[in-house]
Amino acid sequence: MEFSKMFVQNMAVLVTFAYIANLIYKYAIYRTSGVVKYIGSVLLLIAGGWSATFFGFELSKGIIFDMRIVPLLIAIFVYRRPSVVFAVGLGIGLTRFAFGWTDAALAGFINLTILGMVGALLNVWFRRVDWSFFRQAVAAILFINMLNCINIAIFGVIPADEYMIHIVPYTLPTSILLCSFFAFILRDFQKDQHRAIELSELNQLLQQQTEELEKNKVILEDRAKQLQLASQYKSEFLANMSHELRTPLNGIINLSQFISDSAEDTTREDLARYGQLIFNSGEDLLKIINDILDLSKVEAGKLEIVKEEISLLEVPAWVGPHFGLVAEQKKLAFDTRVEEGLPHTICSDPQRLQQILRNLLSNAFKFTEAGKIELNIYKAEEPQLKGEWIVFAVSDTGIGISPEKHFTIFEAFQQADTTVSKKYGGTGLGLSISSDLARLLGGFIKVESAEGKGSTFALFLPLS
Repeated sequence: MEFSKMFVQNMAVLVTFAYIANLIYKYAIYRTSGVVKYIGSVLLLIAGGWSATFFGFELSKGIIFDMRIVPLLIAIFVYRRPSVVFAVGLGIGLTRFAFGWTDAALAGFINLTILGMVGALLNVWFRRVDWSFFRQAVAAILFINMLNCINIAIFGVIPADEYMIHIVPYTLPTSILLCSFFAFILRDFQKDQHRAIELSELNQLLQQQTEELEKNKVILEDRAKQLQLASQYKSEFLANMSHELRTPLNGIINLSQFISDSAEDTTREDLARYGQLIFNSGEDLLKIINDILDLSKVEAGKLEIVKEEISLLEVPAWVGPHFGLVAEQKKLAFDTRVEEGLPHTICSDPQRLQQILRNLLSNAFKFTEAGKIELNIYKAEEPQLKGEWIVFAVSDTGIGISPEKHFTIFEAFQQADTTVSKKYGGTGLGLSISSDLARLLGGFIKVESAEGKGSTFALFLPLS
């Protein structure tokens, strides 16, 4: 009966040690690297075997009975490598020599070494069979405990018959019972650990999802603002477009009606003047319609580009006569310059190049009340781009554009300010179409401008 009481006391020591070891692992070892954690857990199990021996029941000098096999049983179920299970058994066996180099210590070392080897084999077997934890625990506890008794009977210093008759009937059932108790404590601890790991992973997942939701919220808010802004621009565009279309249409209708009603009383000079006004209104209306059609073709990818040789010396003649007349009417200086040493020709679409230059010059004259307009053609190298570029730069001394509006002015239906369309008119399509056409020609448009200090719109086209 003393043996049963001793085993219960020894198990209490192991439970206490297991709690302390868990605290050490949780607050000291767990925060280290994976290798250190692995080695630390093995050393804690070996230390558990040593503590069981330290607090064991000393039957006589050098002969100690204890529950040192419990850490080995834990190792069988905790580790996936059989070599580690054997190392735990060997380590616990070596700690037996810490209590003296005796025959009993040697027998204890041999016993734990054999149990470590058998535990390693059980570890391999359990991973190959589809058994529940309960069946594995029962098999391991029974087999290790019975083998432990056989080893002590064979290698121990106590006579085998005395050990089997007077000691085993008390120690074996108690050891099996206590090992079972400890096994299910281990199982409960593992479940808690798994729940803690799952909870930690869920927390991380929730944190990631929360961060993604925050990002998506910001994106959705930004898109909502963009949609609201687009809706606002659409409404402004429709109102502006209605005005732009009605102005030439009203001119055509009113003048045509006036001529029809008073043809007999109208002089030839008045008829010619009215005809010219109708013609100009028709041209304005056609330009608006062409801009809308060009924009829809670009967005649909159906605008054709026809490249051919273009003489750079002829480019000023495309725009000079028309805008020279506009400059005289607005009393502005207008000058075109072609840098010396340029190649005679470039390969591009002359119709689209002329359309871009007309749009840029029309804007320059529209938004300039005093000063001058310049068209400079020169060769340049872009540091961020390869190759040489021909630049068509339109500069003015007009109202200018604030830096924060440099991007939006290239969006369809948008101008730098709503007051701009009210004061100067226009649909807001010119720069958008020009930018799209520049990309189709293999180039781009850069803007340099400041509010009240004029603007420079530069069309870059590749030289080769």
